[in-house]
Amino acid sequence: MADRFDVIILGGGNAGFAVSSVLHEAGKNIAFVENWTFGGTCPNRGCTPKKVLVAAAHAMHEIESAPTHGITVGEARLDWTTLIEREQGLIEAIPNSMRQLAEKRGAVFSGTARFVGPNAIDVDGTVIDGTVIEGDNIVIATGSRPRPLPIPGAEHKITSDEVLSERKLPEEVVFVGGGVIAMEFSHVYIRAGAKVTILEALPRLLPRMEKDAVDAIRAETERLGVVVKTDVTVKQIVETDGRLEVEYEHEGETLRQSATRVVNGAGRIANVDTLDLEAAGITHDRLRIEVDEHLRSVSNPAAWVAGDALVHSAQLSPVATYEGRIVGQNILNGATTTPDYNVIPSSVYTVPALSSVGLTEEEADRLGLDVKVVTSDMRGWFSSRTYGETAAFSKTLVEAGTDRIVGAHMVGHHGEELIHLFAMAMRHGITAAELRDQIHSFPTFSADIKSML
Repeated sequence: MADRFDVIILGGGNAGFAVSSVLHEAGKNIAFVENWTFGGTCPNRGCTPKKVLVAAAHAMHEIESAPTHGITVGEARLDWTTLIEREQGLIEAIPNSMRQLAEKRGAVFSGTARFVGPNAIDVDGTVIDGTVIEGDNIVIATGSRPRPLPIPGAEHKITSDEVLSERKLPEEVVFVGGGVIAMEFSHVYIRAGAKVTILEALPRLLPRMEKDAVDAIRAETERLGVVVKTDVTVKQIVETDGRLEVEYEHEGETLRQSATRVVNGAGRIANVDTLDLEAAGITHDRLRIEVDEHLRSVSNPAAWVAGDALVHSAQLSPVATYEGRIVGQNILNGATTTPDYNVIPSSVYTVPALSSVGLTEEEADRLGLDVKVVTSDMRGWFSSRTYGETAAFSKTLVEAGTDRIVGAHMVGHHGEELIHLFAMAMRHGITAAELRDQIHSFPTFSADIKSML
């Protein structure tokens, strides 16, 4: 007879732990199923270890700007092996500590989950040889995985996992795809001394973000020496004598780029294709699980989805936590809570960062909003010149009739921190006039907010 639980959580990442936090406090009987490392992508293979590399890139950036302040330093060299060893050392305790937390909250099953009925999960095998558990509710929080590249020779590429673990710096790196991963790691690689090329299939980088802000960070990326090409069709990756060659078409020409590493920079997709969703009667299109406004499967009321396994929301760890808590509350209280994605601040951690919240100008136009758009090249501002900023840009969107801030986008100027002031104003209905009237300490970057509006 199968073990029975109030809730089975598939995945031990941010979304799954957020669900368990709500339900454990309520005394529910919980089971976790995890087939890799507890903690999920963010702390083990994503934002947390990446931040260690980004911090090193920040230090290199400060050294680059030292002469602006009259400081003479010798040539800086980033020791890649030491950096990766530091990063790996900082995160090595995470999986075990997260597993221990999961064990405090419920039963833990190590293995791959597969549905064998609307409320039944087979762990790591067949129904005969595996472990079958049943749950009144099953939460799919299985995260995401790198998007496969459908090109010949794709087996030669690596993913961000290897970028974060390889202890030898590659001499030449080609990113296939110009998404967040490519942008962030290119800023680290180039400062470590590698040659970097980004090949993007779409007409521009980061198409979901504000175009003018993306243009500003692209210009800074190219200033650093990264070669960026858009509207590219990658044809194949070929290995010859231990080196790789990427063949692609650009502006009517067939070109080839040599590399020691080719990195998949095409983004990530929901990790749900091995769950056998049909056995649970869960409606899907292989990647997208169809859910209602409460994050519940439209066809199986026992199934819920949160985190990167969802497709309609941003693949961000704070969003996964937010969605997990909502799912937990809906399981406890009935399906009454709906997520609100209107104010989700985010950043691309290039150096400097590209930060955003709310609508882009294109989105506001599509919605027919009457907005005042304030675009600022802040490089000439005194605060920017004081710190020798090489990129500093902002664009804010304020609705004409209500004075509501509906969008804010920044490059540099500590935007990865300042964007939260815009987000707070948007979430709590603080108008542009009220934000301008706020007294900030001076001289600070936040004191410039009044000039951005």
